[in-house]
Amino acid sequence: MKRQHIDRGVHSGFLLIALFSITALFLIVVFLFIEGIPILDHVSIKEFVFGKYWYPTDDPADFGILSLILGSICVTLLSGIMAIPLGIMTAVYLAEIASPKVAEIVKPIVELMASMPSVVIGFFGMVVVAPFIQQLFNIPVGLNMFNASLMLAFMAIPTICSISEDAIFSVPVALKEASFALGATHFETIVRVIIPASLSGICTAVILGLSRAIGETMVVLMAAGGAAMIPGSIFDPVRPLPASIAAEMAEAPFGGEHYHALFAIGIVLFVFTFIFNLIADYISYKFRQVGEASL
Repeated sequence: MKRQHIDRGVHSGFLLIALFSITALFLIVVFLFIEGIPILDHVSIKEFVFGKYWYPTDDPADFGILSLILGSICVTLLSGIMAIPLGIMTAVYLAEIASPKVAEIVKPIVELMASMPSVVIGFFGMVVVAPFIQQLFNIPVGLNMFNASLMLAFMAIPTICSISEDAIFSVPVALKEASFALGATHFETIVRVIIPASLSGICTAVILGLSRAIGETMVVLMAAGGAAMIPGSIFDPVRPLPASIAAEMAEAPFGGEHYHALFAIGIVLFVFTFIFNLIADYISYKFRQVGEASL
């Protein structure tokens, strides 16, 4: 009887914690929409989303965020192109190829990289990487889309690598032994058995890595150049959505058009992140293995 009361108490405690988290998230979303919707009294949705010019302090002000949206999309895609292959290949190496001694050294280093503060990475990109890129490619400025994407990839790789390595390591030994018994080489087993069996976990790793990249603020604020313009190449300065909010919120008068426009940018960023996670969860569920290969 006492044990049943304890179980019910633990169950109720976890339920309250879950409800608190859901309630907090709901209140944040409600506050975001309450503060962002009033901008539609001054500009239409079409002009706000597809407008090319972001000059919130002009008279009259321009509240077009197309350049900010394209900046966020381009920076995230470019960082994903760099981070996803490197993170997954590093995970495969640590889980299947590296010797135990090497894995014991490399894995803690990768996990330490994941805990590095974003402001430190942004400062490194601004002070060290930017002059190097400017000199290497002979371009006017080193604070640009490529620099920001490189720093975001540096942040996303440890997350993708750590979670993918755990997913690959969790593949049942029976699948590997069956592949070797049929005459497959180690490389063929990795490509045709291990990676497909752990694809659901790898997709989860990519979700978390790119989610951090698309919502990152300090790195893109310090390394992207801060120019609210539609990029023509990877070496053009850009200003993604999070950087605009962080750079201008302190300057926006409380309750003014600029203030509400920044919250509306937050709504757009929330919608993009929500859609991205829905698509990624669908892909993860679609490739989820069943039976012996379930992870």
